[in-house]
Amino acid sequence: MKLLLLIGFIVMSVASDTHAQAAQEASGADLIVHNARIFTGNAAQPAASALAVRNGRIFSVGTDAEVLGLKGTRTRVIDSRGRRLIPGIIDAHTHVLNEGGFNYTLRWDGVPTLRRALAMLREQAKRTPEGHWVKVIGGWSPYQFEEQRFPTMEELRKAVPNRPMIVQYAYNRGFMNQQAMDAFGVGTDAFPKFPGTELEKDAQGRYTGVVHGFTFMFIVMETMVPQLSFDEEVSSLIHTIHSLNRFGITSAIDAGTGFREYPKGQRTVDVVARDNRLNIRMPFVDIQFGDGTGNMVDAEITAITRTAPIAPGHNLHPHLAHGHVYRGTGEVLAGDVHDHENFDRPAVIIEPEMMRQLVERDVAKLVQRRIPFRLHITYNENITPFLDALEKLNQKTPLDGLRWSLEHAETISPANIARVKALGGGIALDTKMAFHGDGFIKTHGRDKALLTPRLRQLVDSGIPLAMTTDGFRAASYNPWVGISWMVSGKAVSGSEVLARDNRLSRAEALGLFTRKAAWFMNTETEMGMIAPGQLADFALLDRDYFTVPESQIASVSSVLTVMDGRVVYGAQDYQSLAPALPDVLPAWSPIRHFGGYYQAR
Repeated sequence: MKLLLLIGFIVMSVASDTHAQAAQEASGADLIVHNARIFTGNAAQPAASALAVRNGRIFSVGTDAEVLGLKGTRTRVIDSRGRRLIPGIIDAHTHVLNEGGFNYTLRWDGVPTLRRALAMLREQAKRTPEGHWVKVIGGWSPYQFEEQRFPTMEELRKAVPNRPMIVQYAYNRGFMNQQAMDAFGVGTDAFPKFPGTELEKDAQGRYTGVVHGFTFMFIVMETMVPQLSFDEEVSSLIHTIHSLNRFGITSAIDAGTGFREYPKGQRTVDVVARDNRLNIRMPFVDIQFGDGTGNMVDAEITAITRTAPIAPGHNLHPHLAHGHVYRGTGEVLAGDVHDHENFDRPAVIIEPEMMRQLVERDVAKLVQRRIPFRLHITYNENITPFLDALEKLNQKTPLDGLRWSLEHAETISPANIARVKALGGGIALDTKMAFHGDGFIKTHGRDKALLTPRLRQLVDSGIPLAMTTDGFRAASYNPWVGISWMVSGKAVSGSEVLARDNRLSRAEALGLFTRKAAWFMNTETEMGMIAPGQLADFALLDRDYFTVPESQIASVSSVLTVMDGRVVYGAQDYQSLAPALPDVLPAWSPIRHFGGYYQAR
């Protein structure tokens, strides 16, 4: 009898221990990061040293002792070694799918000298096979170079002697060698002739290869060069996302594309999502250019109601929260009211009557159907008539909480800031002045530049507000260059382009890329902070953003990026934690050899 009792006691003890172990495994954290200097963005708990993640969300933030007590047998524990941890960066306006040709493009983002940029061009020209082009398409500024100038056509022709070449500066200027001019049909009806296009000629009347223009001309030119295969587009998207993760970006709102509108661009995203490589949350707004002759808003309504029915808020990703959500239409609603952002030229002013027609003819349809919208307007002279018409529409057909925003709005006035706020709209600024502020000063004057945009007033107004990169062409996709500009007031040239009383604190500047930006994703209760219940998106930085000299802010990058509770990028001590990347396609790709950002490989 005693033997039976002893056996029973042993069995019960083993069962109890097994149950306790199973319970510990079931209740333990999936991931703990400790020994960190955490900027939470949460006023109730502004700082901490550790966080715990479970099922893709943060469930505890506190001291090392508190959080490490949540460790289970299967918990991954990461020692941050005292590094700064921030919420994942949200880029509320960029153009990811526009970079379907990412792997074909040599990127000059961050390159410090023109001498090095030209050397990269020469090297790539030798590598590029016959039948393909050597391309640099946006993301750089002549003011970033030590030489403080554009390349000359002679330098470019010498660097690329035997392949078609185009070097594009934002949506402002292009440089073509003779092979490219022949392929484009420069001087013939084959070359796109949009309003404002100017082809430079020398003293003998010959085309130099320099073209000045606006956005749509450069978009069409990009369709006239060799295009990627589907497998190469998939590879491009994977490596584009990897480049974003490098800077701590965990969410990016795709603000429309001229080439891969919905549902055309969906095939590539579906493949990447299927393979669990969509390592950012990527909500999207859609632009429907159609054949260029019809109404763009009508084309959008047809696309989402008939071609491939989808409703605002619909997530096309099979399992990632806010993974690929349709967030409405824009940033272009009609081509004839697009005022561009070429700071090398005078402002493009739209006839007020055209703005009125846009609102009465097109925006009214969106409001009636509850389709959120965003509109690119750079200049205050165009914002005023748009708001005049929108206020009248609101009286007849109330916006009533429908989310809408002005994109860029660089020169918006205090009065118009208040009007946007009263109508329930937001403003998505951008960092182009960090790259093109010197050009803005030449065109519009220093006094106006120092107040462009009115950062201090915008932040203090309480309006829904984000800072964005508008990458990858109008400016670089690196948010830290723009954060540096907001804090220091200096452009990439080193010139002062923001007045001292128009700058932001480091916490405010970061907030425009984190907590404040979440409004534009409709996720303000779930994203942008390090707090319990928030989605587990965060980054460990390679230096402490809050203490390094201002001159180093633009060089900040991530050493560990976590999205949805999983590591999506790792460098330095954390390189082994990063998921393996597939090879870059094709083998001659500039991204394969140089990376997507200077010294990124």
